[in-house]
Formats: sequence, structure tokens, C-alpha cells
Amino acid sequence: MSKKPRNLLFIMSDEHSKRVLGCNGNSLIRTPNLDRLAASGVHFTDAYCNSPICVPSRASFQTGRYVHDIRFWDNGNPYDGSVPSWAHRLKAAGHRVDSIGKLHFRSADEDNGFTKEHMPLHVVEGIGDPIGMLRDPPPPRKAALRLAADAGCGDSTYQGYDDRITAAAETWLGERAAQKDDKPWTLFVSLVCPHFPLIARPEWYNLYPEDKVPWPGLYTEAERPDHPYVNAMRACQIYDQGFDDPSKVRKAIAAYYGLVSFVDNNVGRLMKALEDNGLSGDTRIIYTSDHGDNLGTRGLWGKSNMYEESAAVPMIMAGPDVPQGVVCREPVTLVDCFPTIIDCAGLAPHPDDAGLPGAPLLDIVSGKAPQRTVLSEYHAAGAATGAFMIRHGRFKYVYYVGMPPQLFDLEADPYETRDLGQDAGYRGFVADCEAALRKIVDPEAADAQARKDQGAKIAALGGREAILAKGSFGYSPVPGTKPVYN
Repeated sequence: MSKKPRNLLFIMSDEHSKRVLGCNGNSLIRTPNLDRLAASGVHFTDAYCNSPICVPSRASFQTGRYVHDIRFWDNGNPYDGSVPSWAHRLKAAGHRVDSIGKLHFRSADEDNGFTKEHMPLHVVEGIGDPIGMLRDPPPPRKAALRLAADAGCGDSTYQGYDDRITAAAETWLGERAAQKDDKPWTLFVSLVCPHFPLIARPEWYNLYPEDKVPWPGLYTEAERPDHPYVNAMRACQIYDQGFDDPSKVRKAIAAYYGLVSFVDNNVGRLMKALEDNGLSGDTRIIYTSDHGDNLGTRGLWGKSNMYEESAAVPMIMAGPDVPQGVVCREPVTLVDCFPTIIDCAGLAPHPDDAGLPGAPLLDIVSGKAPQRTVLSEYHAAGAATGAFMIRHGRFKYVYYVGMPPQLFDLEADPYETRDLGQDAGYRGFVADCEAALRKIVDPEAADAQARKDQGAKIAALGGREAILAKGSFGYSPVPGTKPVYN
């Protein structure tokens, strides 16, 4: 990918929809720093997470492997360091590799690969959110009603946590500049916004007057898709039931936009810290998110489905040896970050990583990477069955175990309003897509394995009723605070 090893500042936000980004065509959102980063590097317009929920997405990103391979299926099955990560590979080669912020692994007591974890956010009590493993049937998530109740202008623990993360990263970069290391370093900065609660401070919230924010697409009952997977998800993730007044919808969207601008401001602070410390000339930057947010589209909030709002993510790479002002439309996913990070550090791939599905991002840009089929899958909260998404050229294909597939032409129908999955004229193409998927994964076998693993863990925690009795929480608490159960 490059002639010279480079430092790497990898920034991940949480729940940033690619649709709420200036360089992606959103004219209302103010993201000047991310837009500047994209203009100075490569903007990957068709990037996806490998599972649209925090824990499995981050486990897949960390290990460079698909969820069905590593079996960290849901927010109650967190990464535990048992599968080698890119951080393990860097540390073993003598590189400094630190993290600051949200990791959402099992525990800081595990060897997750980092030289040091600064103020990490891991899953609650090393267990996480076991109610998401209950899938037969998925129970209604009462905590979801807090989304609408909380939304609006104000402060939150998540904004305060991101303040501390950004300040710690600024300090870390200053310290690195004062030291002359013989090997490049990697810093993983993981911000928790714009993940709900959808509360934004006045300086960010007031950028987006409530009467000017966009209304969710396909929001009326008549417009919402009638698919058994989506219907089951809506019955479990009951976020929309709390939006009993249009003003609540607008407050939530205004706050989300405000939080995205808050994230952008923190990215700008980190870019400035690189420049102020003389590190820009030898440091690459990658920005992405662990998944998106539906923001009310189709009556859905949060994530947990394969629509673009949920499964697609922003992806930007910039810095020395990175082409400037390039827009790459080749589909990529978070598993491509593992070989990208290894290559950026100047390391040869470890022999045990020869079968990883990803490729260095700049090899993809230059056309050096082999053609492959990207995959996202979901086995977590609200999933009545296993869901598997691939891109096949301009088309998105979604396979549901035991349910009808979906097919969308993203070029002609970017907002996925017309499902071609049952169209007789596409029957042969749907079969081709299923064959391409099955070259990567046996969906029935993966779905069965997920249910078996989840069933064993449910039993170990006392069974379905014991898990339901404990309740659920809306979001993971920041370090030093307790979850609020509903």
C-alpha cells in the first residue's frame, strides 16, 4: 500500500449514519472537518459494518473476521481477546498501540491486544445485554421508549465522556511528538456519540432548528415495508411507540444532527493536534463508525437491519501516500481495516491471517485487491431469524433464514423503496446472489450455531424468565456509572 510505514490515528464514532455527512451529499449537516478530511484523501461511499449493532460489529472490526467465524453474535457475547486482533499483531511486533474510549469488549482484564486501554467502556459487568439473545420470540424492549422521552437539547454523560476522550487523545499525541520512536505508533480513538441518548448541547442542537430538520422517509404506516423480519424488529425495538407527537420526532433528529456536529468538532480537534505537534506529515487518519442509525426511516430507530441507514457507515482515509480527493465506490467493510492497519505499520501479514476476508483499503482504491463479495450479518436483539447482506454490483441482496429475501437496486433506488426480491423478472439474479452468499457462509448453519450459542448462554444466566426479570437498559453507561434498567 505504501513505501514507508506510517503512524495511524484511527477514529471510530458510534452510530453515525453515512446519510448525515456533508461530503456524502447532506446539505443541512455541518461536518466541515470530516468534509475537509475527505477532500484531502479517499472517501469510501459504499462502506458497511459487518453487523449493525455495537458488540459484534466491533469484534469483527477488531479481528478482521466475520461474525459467524468468531461467534461474538450479539451484545451479550462480547469479544474477549481469544481471537487475535490487529492490536495483538502490532503489539507483538513491538509497536505502541493504545486505545482511548469505547471498546465494548468483555473486560479490561482481558488481553485485547492494546499496549494500554485508556478510560475504556466495556460491556456491563462483563456480561453486556443478555436480553438481546432472546429471539424466540424477541421480547419488546421497554427501554427503547426512553429514546423519545430523553430526546432534545441538553447535556449528557456521553458528551462528557467524548470530551474526556478527545482531551486525552490530544495529550497522548503531544507526548508521542516529544518521543522519537523507531517504529510507527497506532492510536485508536473511539468516540461514543452520536449514539443515543439523543441529547445535544445548545451550541450543537441550535444549529438545527426543529422546523428545518428532515422528516423521516417512509414514515407513515402505509409507506412502511411489510416484511416479516422488519415487522418483528419493529415489534421488539419499540422506539417509535414513544414518538406520539411530531415534535418529539423533530427533537430527536435535531439532537442527532447536533451530536454529529459535536463528533465532527472532536475530529477537528484531533486533526489540529496532529498539525500542532508536527505529526501530520507522518500520520494517516481513518474515520469510520461501528454502524449507522435509522433515524425514524420506515418507523425504525437505532440500527439492527440491513437498510443503508443502519448497515452502511462513513469511511474516510487521508494522510501521506493516500490519494487526494478520490471517491471510491467499491464496496468495503470494517474487516478491511485489519489488513489496512497492519500494512500501514509496515508489517507483513501474519501467516495465521492469510484467510482473512479483508484487503488493505488503498489496494482496493488502486484496483490491486481481488474482487470479493462484502458481507454484513445480524443475529442480535430483535432478530427473529438470521439476516445476511451482500453487495452484488449495484444491487444489495438480503437473505433471511426461513423468510423471503430482499433485493434493491441501489443505483436506481438508493433509498430502498422498491423490493425486487419477489419480482419474477429478477428470479435468476436472486438465485445468483444467493449462490454468491453461500460461497462465504452457510446461512442456515450460521443461524443454527448462533441460536445454540445463545441458548447455552441464556441457560447459564438462569433462563429466559430470569433475564426478562432483570430488564434491559437503553445504552451502556460510561465508566464509573451504573446502567438504568427498565
